[in-house]
Amino acid sequence: MKKQPIEQLALIALKESLEKVPFLQIERTEFSKLDRGADFLVWIRIQDRSRLLLVETQNNGQPRIARLAAYELRGMLAKESGSYGIFIAPFISPEAGKILEEAGVGYLDLAGNCLISFDTVYIRQTGAPNLNTQKRELRSMYSPKAERILRVLLNEPERIWKLAELAQVAKVSLGQVANVKKLLLDREWLNISTGGISLTKPAELLDEWSQAYNFQRNKVQEYYSMDKLPEIEAQLAETCQRLSLDYVLTGFSSAARIAPMVRYQKASAYVKGDMSTLIESLGWKAVSSGANVSLINPYDDGVFYGMHIIDEIAIAAPVQTYLDLQSIRGRGQEAAQAIRKEIEKTW
Repeated sequence: MKKQPIEQLALIALKESLEKVPFLQIERTEFSKLDRGADFLVWIRIQDRSRLLLVETQNNGQPRIARLAAYELRGMLAKESGSYGIFIAPFISPEAGKILEEAGVGYLDLAGNCLISFDTVYIRQTGAPNLNTQKRELRSMYSPKAERILRVLLNEPERIWKLAELAQVAKVSLGQVANVKKLLLDREWLNISTGGISLTKPAELLDEWSQAYNFQRNKVQEYYSMDKLPEIEAQLAETCQRLSLDYVLTGFSSAARIAPMVRYQKASAYVKGDMSTLIESLGWKAVSSGANVSLINPYDDGVFYGMHIIDEIAIAAPVQTYLDLQSIRGRGQEAAQAIRKEIEKTW
């Protein structure tokens, strides 16, 4: 969404909100020609009193952008007696709305969420979903390479990272790290210090990631074995080691070793590379229903980051286990909450 269209859409949305107030009249509007300051001005009349609304628009309504907008609007309001400031963006999250409200600045987004409060005017609406989801930003934030960075940060949330070091550990480019850094800063989930960057709100990051996470990017193959699950998992581990195949148990298989609480009937594991020799060695039967083994060819090698060994078997990191379980409704999400409690102990 380019600058001019968001200004025009913002003006339309603001007019629609103000016109709902029966005792308010819009006298005129004017787009600003200045590079800085309000993007447009709205003169209104409430009974016999005139008011000037200073409106700033942005394509991004994340908390950091909202905080900057509030700061700029308050500076302009100090110079315009009797004026009121409003920030408008495609979508303003509850966190960003709280920042603006505490700053005494009104807000409105294109989904309909708003708080406009001055004189006898009070318009408030919350809870409207983001109908204009910024898909490009989410794709950038949760692309396979970007997720590698998030895994590293969540694995050691209190650690301070140099950008070059983070790029090396995550096995991504420095440019990719810089892009994710900006997205996290916009959400105010990252702290910058002289030593580097560190995660400040791991819970919010993991919540958003779990909602955006798409397990279907993986290629899953289903098999059946006559053996019991502990034997299946042990055989898989031994055979992968013998064939030099990278693997990690995930889902319920991993959860059973991190925070056992739910009985399960299917083993799950990521396996990298051609599985034909592995399956031939194990003697498992490929099935379309009734499987008790899921072998997953991962969409990215990042799923192996943070793996650890329990009883000589490789286990996916708690964060990866949590994400995979969250994709399974019912008992999977129940098990995910048990893993979440273990993750939160590191925050």
